Amino acid sequence: MTSDLQRTALTALAPSVWGTTYVVTTELLPAGHPLFAGLLRALPAGLIALAITRTLPRGAWWGKAAALGVLNIGLFLPLLFVAAERLPGGVAATLAAAQPLVVAVLAVTVLRERLSGWRLLWGVAGVVGVGLVVIGPNASLDTVGIAAGLAGAATMGLGVTLTKRWGRPAGVGPMAFAGWQLAAGGLFLVPVTLLAEGPPPAVDAPAALGYLWLGLVGGLITYTLWFRGVTALPVTSVAVLGLLSPLVAALLGAALLGETLGLVQLAGFGLSLAAIVAGQLPAPTRARLATVRRGRAEHPPGRPVTASRRPTDRRPSCRRHAAEPTAPPPDASPSPARAGADGRRQT
Repeated sequence: MTSDLQRTALTALAPSVWGTTYVVTTELLPAGHPLFAGLLRALPAGLIALAITRTLPRGAWWGKAAALGVLNIGLFLPLLFVAAERLPGGVAATLAAAQPLVVAVLAVTVLRERLSGWRLLWGVAGVVGVGLVVIGPNASLDTVGIAAGLAGAATMGLGVTLTKRWGRPAGVGPMAFAGWQLAAGGLFLVPVTLLAEGPPPAVDAPAALGYLWLGLVGGLITYTLWFRGVTALPVTSVAVLGLLSPLVAALLGAALLGETLGLVQLAGFGLSLAAIVAGQLPAPTRARLATVRRGRAEHPPGRPVTASRRPTDRRPSCRRHAAEPTAPPPDASPSPARAGADGRRQT
């Protein structure tokens, strides 16, 4: 239990750090180049991980690592940025928060797990909570932006589910595994970024600091922790941790950018945190079944124990009375039939 709690806490650091991306992008990075930011977040971190671990995929894992890198990073980041450009930030974050619902459904079809109403219920509660925190009253909707946001949630949801199904190859550490995917996703983003944004922008000192944060901390370290958690913990429990990202972004907006949080936002925070905690707990039905099984093991069928029956008190008293002779009362006289019988035995 302690090891699972530690893994969960370390895995939760990843979406918490990703929640700083909005503040770093708006305050430090040059405007109009979100794909370039995604490229520098993925490719350098992947190359550094490969240089440190000196481990490359083998056999079928070349194709698997490429597929996971494109799903988790290469496709997810452009779709996320398109949604962020065409929708208010709160709407885009709410659509991204639908990832736990996608994972809960894919776990049935891909991992052959039973559909959990508990996971679906709290997944919906988490989306509602994030929506209350980040969606303003005048939020406008865009069809392309909504499609991109939902596609991004579905893309990363599928990537996380396949990561859980394929696992991590024997002898390959979490950093090498993350490096494969970061490098594959970064290579995929190179032509996409050049076609969509053209040449890279000029980088000053604040931008260099921002790219360094996104690449080393938001890329190399967090994805190592994230994929380590995905392969070691239940996939639906890991997916719901992604709700921490918009919550941290909202907190930083209030603390650093002067944004306000009212009663509705605070209620959304509470609901989202409840969904995150509930997502780490086993479903109640399993707990009830375990309790019933323990009760049956302690009290097998056919031996009911009631409050009025106390076998441990009666058995010793029965043996005690059986060993002691029974004498008639002092004032009792034997019956005639008994006396005759005694007389015959004496003769």
